[in-house]
Amino acid sequence: MTGTAVRVTVAPVCGGRRLTTICALSLLAAAAQAETYRLTVASSHNTGLAWVGVMHTLVVPEANRRLEAMASPNRIRWTESYGGSLYKYNHTLEAVEIGLTDIGWVGTLWELSKMPLQNVTYYTPFVTDDYQLIYSVMNELHERVPALTEAWNGQNQHFLGASVLDTYHLMTNFAVDSIDDLDGKKILAPGPTAAWLEGTGAVAVDGGLTTYYTQISTGVADGVLTILTGAAPYRIQEVAPYVTLVGIGGQMMGGMSINLDTWNALPADVQQVLGDLGEEYSRAEAAELGVRYARALDTFKADPDVFVSELAPAEKQRWVEALPNIAGRWVEGNEARGVPAGEVLRTYMDAVRRRGVVPQRNWDRELTDE
Repeated sequence: MTGTAVRVTVAPVCGGRRLTTICALSLLAAAAQAETYRLTVASSHNTGLAWVGVMHTLVVPEANRRLEAMASPNRIRWTESYGGSLYKYNHTLEAVEIGLTDIGWVGTLWELSKMPLQNVTYYTPFVTDDYQLIYSVMNELHERVPALTEAWNGQNQHFLGASVLDTYHLMTNFAVDSIDDLDGKKILAPGPTAAWLEGTGAVAVDGGLTTYYTQISTGVADGVLTILTGAAPYRIQEVAPYVTLVGIGGQMMGGMSINLDTWNALPADVQQVLGDLGEEYSRAEAAELGVRYARALDTFKADPDVFVSELAPAEKQRWVEALPNIAGRWVEGNEARGVPAGEVLRTYMDAVRRRGVVPQRNWDRELTDE
């Protein structure tokens, strides 16, 4: 178990019998230069996914380069553990909390009770497909709304940067020209995404990226609401070849965090470097997501056995209007527990509109007066 930063100092050996002044000074300087903090960075998923890969390609190599550039005597000795070798997807929050890893990707989308405010995007569908905008907004909200950072602190961790997903679309084993085509169909939509099907007549079925293929191929489901960057690696198009571009919205589904005990044990310059890299992690993850999204869509369009279409604007609007007040229910349930969901919802929607987005549904304006 890691949990706290471990400092390692190494001093040189001076030759000769007499410890000269120069040698003594060099001993002190070398000891300072050799201060090393052992940190483990880990994830339940592998580096083939953007939100994990960027930890490996950006955060780990860049941290020591920046410390060196700022003439810091401190260095980080990294241990990397990805692909679930330390813990599985349903323990990402606890793994960082107890110090099983010092730094890790946390899937807040699975933490509806412990991290409800981080899931505001899942309860506001059809707001924006722009996941680069979403990471920017959610990082901003963590600075503006204390309850968001307090949620991380309450789980013994310090938030570094948000991770996002590309917009959700529909993949099915039948053609979809209208939302009426969904009536009675079994659609995979786990967790909060199940609410996105309300009003369409579809039946929500639970599942995950690793189970979608089998569930559709065996008839457990007829299709799935999913992200293309996740569907392509798992070849979902082989069993659900009708790709209907809906644009339900991009999402914040987690973030990179560091164990709070570890964070507090680090010197200010290391904290500064890791803090700066947290924001850059978000930016780089979103950029990598864009590359993978374009690649996945191109792959589907090039496959003669896959049928890519876009849901007509009028049908998309029917879907939007058919949804119940998802955000209102989310706010009501959380505020009954003393969680300021209404404040977060309003701040989120205001921040999105301030960036020029015109949501297809203004969820905050449907809240009842308090």
